[in-house]
Order: sequence, then C-alpha cells, then structure tokens
Amino acid sequence: MFKLSRGFQFQRPLALLFALAFLLGLPVQSLASETEYDPNHPEYLEQNHLTCGAAILIEADSGNVIFEKNADVQMYPASTTKILTALLGITMGDLSQTCIVSPTALDVPEDSSKVGLAEGEQVNLLDVIYATMLVSGNDGANVIAEAVSGNIPDFVSLMNRAAAAMGCSSTHFANAHGYHDEYHYTTARDMAVIAREAMRNETFRQVAFAKTRTLPADNVYRERSFTTTNKLINYTEKYADRFYQYANGIKTGHHSAAGYCLVSSAVRSGINLIAVVFDSNSDANSYRDSIRLLEYGFTQFVTTSIAELYAMNPRVVEISGFDLEDPQLGKLQLNLEQVDRIIPDLIVTTEDQIQYWVTNFNSLTLTEYTREFRAPITKGEEMGTLTYYPAEGSPVVFRLTASRSIGARQSLAPSLEEIRKAAEEDPNPLPRPSFELVFLFILLPAASVVLIVRLVRLFKKHLKRRKRIKTMAPTQRYFQ
Repeated sequence: MFKLSRGFQFQRPLALLFALAFLLGLPVQSLASETEYDPNHPEYLEQNHLTCGAAILIEADSGNVIFEKNADVQMYPASTTKILTALLGITMGDLSQTCIVSPTALDVPEDSSKVGLAEGEQVNLLDVIYATMLVSGNDGANVIAEAVSGNIPDFVSLMNRAAAAMGCSSTHFANAHGYHDEYHYTTARDMAVIAREAMRNETFRQVAFAKTRTLPADNVYRERSFTTTNKLINYTEKYADRFYQYANGIKTGHHSAAGYCLVSSAVRSGINLIAVVFDSNSDANSYRDSIRLLEYGFTQFVTTSIAELYAMNPRVVEISGFDLEDPQLGKLQLNLEQVDRIIPDLIVTTEDQIQYWVTNFNSLTLTEYTREFRAPITKGEEMGTLTYYPAEGSPVVFRLTASRSIGARQSLAPSLEEIRKAAEEDPNPLPRPSFELVFLFILLPAASVVLIVRLVRLFKKHLKRRKRIKTMAPTQRYFQ
C-alpha cells in the first residue's frame, strides 16, 4: 500500500502480479521495472516513475502532502537555497536601497554561476534579487546577505533561524547561495515548506515568475538584461518539453554533489501546487519528474465554489399568507448572489470531500434571515445573507434573494405591521366613518342603554309581584 499523508490510500496496480511473481519465484524487480508511466493517465504515478533521489508534492494553500519519495532524506539543495535568500531580502531588506558591491560579496568559487557584479558597483537591492533568482548568481546572493545583515555569516545565521521558525527541523545552511558545503543540507519536505512560505509573498511571486529583468545603467555597467534559467516558465523551441503552461515559478539548482534540483510551482483552476525534486541525474529528468508530479497533483483535486455547492441543495423556505392560487403553495427557493465578487469563493478539495461539503454545508456556513417569511414577496427581494468563513482570507458574503414573486391572500386580515404602516401613512388622524364605527360608537351604546332600562323595569315588576304573593289573605274561624 502506498499511503499519502492526506489519508488517501492507493493500491499498486501490480500488487497481484507481485504476489504471483513471489509464488512462482520470479524476481519482483523485473516486474517493477516494467511499470511504465502513462502520460494519458497521470493519476497513476508511482515512485519508480521518478528518477530523482527525493521528491515531494504539496497543495500550497493547505500545505498538505500529496506525493512523496524519500522526502525526509537529507540532500544538498544547491541553488534552490536562494529561495530563502531572496525571501529574506524581500521581507527584511529595504528594496529601494542602493547596495555597494563589496569584495567579500564577490568572493565566490570560480565555477559559480554569477550575476557579473563589479566591486564598488552601486545597484538597487530589488534588481539584485531579480538578477540573483533569474541567473542563480552566487555573487548576487552575497550582496543580498550583506544588505540585510551587514555581513554574510550573520545572514546565514538568520537563514537558519528563519528555517527553524518555519518548522524545518532537518535543515542547515552554511552559505547564502547553495554552493556545495558538507554542512549545507535540507530535505525535500523542508524545502517545500520554505517554498510555500516564499510563494505566499506577492513580491516573491513576481520575482519567481519573471522571465527577464533589465537592470538600468549604473556607475559601472550600461543597461543589462537577464533571462531566467527556469525552463518551466520560459518557453523556447529547443526546450519545449520542459515548459509547463501552468507553472508560475520558482528556482533551479545544480552542482555535482547535489545533482539537478528543481523547486516548481503551478496553478490551475484555483489549485496551487508546489513540487520539489532533488538529486536528479540530468537537467531533462528534473523537469520531467517535476511535470509528472504537478500533473499528478492536479488529478487529485477538484475546484468548486460556495455558489456551486449551494446550487446542489438550495435553501427553500415556507412563506405564510400566500395567495391560494400560488402553484407552489408558498414554497420559495432562495437564490445566492455574492456581495463582493472580487473576493474569491473557490474551494479546493478532493472528489471524496465534495459530498462532505454538500452534506455539511449548513454547518460550514452561517445563514441569517433579515425578512419575515410572509407574503407578498417580490422577485429579487433580499431575504437574508449567507456567509462563508475560509480558513485563510476574508469572509465571503452572499445575499439570499427571492427567486420568484408570491402574492398575498386577499381575504386575510392585515398584519400588525401593515396596520401600523397604513396608520402612519393616513393624513387624517381620526378614523374614517364607516358602518363598523357607527355601530361600535353609536348604535351599540344606544342599544345597550335601552336594554338596561328594560331590564330595570322588568326587575321592578318582578319585585312588586313577589310582594303580592307574600301578603297573607284573612282566614275564617269556625265555631261549634
């Protein structure tokens, strides 16, 4: 079983063949070597489809690991080191400052890749960061280090503290540029963490995706232009197979001890991926492995939105006081309208998690009704709001609006709100004359008086009659 850190498990397609080979006494390695990568089915990626020594693929927004191979084995990162160097230059340096190139900054091995800076040259820090990332210049990395920390050793110490703060427990840097040093190492997992943090910075993303940069003339050189070494983002006919249309960065690296290294980033349909490939045996294979990882990653995720999830199970409310001729008997479906369309409501998840979102949509969002569910209702009228609170970023607010109009039942007595509204709008403070008012205030009191008078008279007659009955008649006496 090949277990991914997200909790998904994929059974190797040749598991039964391996078992059969074992029973028949055939070498399992021969079967494994026959498993070939199918570009038409990038979702069937296996570790043996990658020639690199170590690799990892993560979903950049969450940091969740999608695929890994020897991700915790310590490796030499070569010039991918400059990802952290550039990030610290952007976040801790003054990008508008003018750097004066020192002799110590130019003290790099002869076989180093270089920007080509000159001693005493006055150059803008942001321009140095661009040039360093584009052509992987070791001299440029040293200039960034001195601009941020004053000297290279202090900057290297800052790099190690920054990596530790990010949670990189298997990383140690010995220089700012990545030239081989026995004590300069990291892992694919740690480098993915650093790259993820870097790509969250807008300025860094612009630098990482830049194909060229022109440096203005300074006190030493005329205007100069630099082109990126990252063939993923820079299409050329010669290296067309290394270009990836969804790539948006970030850094190459190579030396004999580290092999060919490539940290890449790509985005498609709102899905952000970062891949790290270390210790590849050729430049071509480092790109091939990276593209296979990214293609695999995009097959593992789907992009949806709050609006799409809501459409699977829209809100339906019961309206009271509806017209009896209403065909749906007062049932009203509410439409969803995003208040601020600039704020994205995209959700990146897996196929399996879509049903979880649909089932638990009510608990994952907040619904507040602002209108009484009573007719009449006008189509498009706002009935309430629905709010989604993402793990990162601003809340996304939607209006819940009536999908149709519903008339009120005419025979029903007006509501208190309607009575109050009618009273407020009536210019005559006194009630208008009507049969009901005449009956209530004139006829009824008069009838009551007449009734009371009759009752009093009847009561008096009743008393007189009782007195006559109680008077005893004289009795006759008889004598013998």
